[in-house]
Amino acid sequence: MSRWFSLVLVTVVLTIGAAQLSIPSPGLFVALFVAVVFALAGWAPASGLPKRLGIASQAVLGVEIGTLVQRDTLATLGDNWLPVVLACLGTLVLSIGAGALLGLRKDVDSLTGALALVAGGASGLVAIAQELGGDERVVAVVQYLRVVLVTTTMPLVATLVFSARGTDAVFVVTAGAPWYLDLIFVAFCAAVGYVLARLIKLPAPGLLGPLILATVVDLLGFSFGAGVPPVLLAAAYIGIGWQAGMRFTIESLRSISRVLPTALLLIIGVTVGCAMLGLWLTNATSITAYEGYLATTPGGVYAVLAVAASTGANVTFVVAAQVIRVFMMLFAVPVGTKIVRHYRRGSG
Repeated sequence: MSRWFSLVLVTVVLTIGAAQLSIPSPGLFVALFVAVVFALAGWAPASGLPKRLGIASQAVLGVEIGTLVQRDTLATLGDNWLPVVLACLGTLVLSIGAGALLGLRKDVDSLTGALALVAGGASGLVAIAQELGGDERVVAVVQYLRVVLVTTTMPLVATLVFSARGTDAVFVVTAGAPWYLDLIFVAFCAAVGYVLARLIKLPAPGLLGPLILATVVDLLGFSFGAGVPPVLLAAAYIGIGWQAGMRFTIESLRSISRVLPTALLLIIGVTVGCAMLGLWLTNATSITAYEGYLATTPGGVYAVLAVAASTGANVTFVVAAQVIRVFMMLFAVPVGTKIVRHYRRGSG
């Protein structure tokens, strides 16, 4: 109990500090860092994160991603659905190709390489990496490197390349549902979604089941504005970070440090490739080159939203394209992994 108390206390304090510094997804990556330190120092709880707590964290995250889908937002795509979907498919192909290159290393298997470099849903991929058979330690570190790189360079690219400037526009956030309705919505989508996903043998049921159900409920208008309470979402991020961090050892840390230079080059390659897709999307639709760049940026949905809103870009179009990208990545990877496994078993 003393180890758990120390882990919780340090994680919460540092997460609050990281949030003040505007670090992306502070709960996830602070928890990962703290858990790694505790694991290497021998201070981490010997039993690791309980499995049920890990599934609960995935379920909360799935509900949060599901609530990103809004009918009004997706409707803004109009006749541009096909170009946006093709751009997202291009991002998926780029990610898989980069993952295959990373998987050529002897210390990284192909599945881990693919999970580590898929450009979308970093927290979701970290949450289900072990369940899919990948090394979530490598996935967590490389995904965080991608998010940090994309998030920190986005304002620079917006200013230096596209000459974007801040605006005085005010964006009003409407009040959400009462807290008790939020909790009922999360509990219903998490529990029922997980059970249904298990019944139909959906891969990564803890994440995808609640995600699908929350999306359907929200699109049908039965959510009544409910969402995931910020404290509960932060707790889910922390649980996912702990799950990956507690499995670190000195040898695994050395192995990952050797992978990082290659991973960094591949992340830069994927980022540049997505920028090229953004230029193509600009020619295929009526959006500007700047909005095409934001719509295809491989990471940081909330950071993209903030930059788009503060510079007067077409926020709804950018967010719609980014949400489609995240959904596509989170569904394609687990389902693709299941198909590949089934094929391999059949061949064997």
